[in-house]
Amino acid sequence: MSLPPIRETIRQYGLSASKALGQNFLLDEQLLDRIAAIPGDLRGRNVLEVGPGPGGLTRALLRAGANVTAIEMDERCLPALAELDEHFPGQLTVIHGDAMRHDPADLFDGPYAVVANLPYNVGTALYTGWMSGTEWPPQWSSLTLMFQLEVAQRIVSEPNTGAYGRLAVLSQWRSSAKIAMKVHRSAFTPPPKVMSAIVHVTPVPAPPGVSSPVLEAVTEAAFGQRRKMLRQSLKRVPGALDALKELGIDETRRAETLSVSEFVSIAEKLSPR
Repeated sequence: MSLPPIRETIRQYGLSASKALGQNFLLDEQLLDRIAAIPGDLRGRNVLEVGPGPGGLTRALLRAGANVTAIEMDERCLPALAELDEHFPGQLTVIHGDAMRHDPADLFDGPYAVVANLPYNVGTALYTGWMSGTEWPPQWSSLTLMFQLEVAQRIVSEPNTGAYGRLAVLSQWRSSAKIAMKVHRSAFTPPPKVMSAIVHVTPVPAPPGVSSPVLEAVTEAAFGQRRKMLRQSLKRVPGALDALKELGIDETRRAETLSVSEFVSIAEKLSPR
């Protein structure tokens, strides 16, 4: 027996998107299949999905042949996800809980891809957690994530733009990030107030000799006072002003003018040997 349309499943279980949980449901099956195709061939691959809700994207991932581990906080959605388990036996594992409290390393023995329509209220926090690991390359092979368009633009932004900041440096110093698809607000139920976009991120080799925590400390200080010159914003980071002199970086510049590679060079000077 075939699965009913996701809209009918939502109606059957009396589901509605929870604002408190940052939910917005995607119902367009063709759009969901396109999203599931972004990370490439998923047949037999392990995929982590956060916040599956009633399972629209989950269906698309399962149709693509993925072995999906889905973490869902909203217990109202569990019966709908259990229905999917019956139609795709052996492919779906559902964990009822908070994704912020689960370490994916405990869920997978080997590599996995992350594909998720992230809940808006925790999306950035989850993303920075995946990007901030000290071990590189990470266990995840790619991240394919739905964000508000504004956040997606911050991830892929370039220097000397209003969107450029810590998130861009964190994303680009040892990974390749691109906006794979924009998604109109009308595709969601209920429609959010803003446009959304899918960001696809793949790891690349990390620059040698650079500590991730040090780079994060430098960017936090620099962009925490982004209107100030570097000599002011970085003065509380031990050794940072000396590093600027050694690298020939003008201390009267502001954070938004520095390239990702310049931030990496500063962090390299300050990283433990």
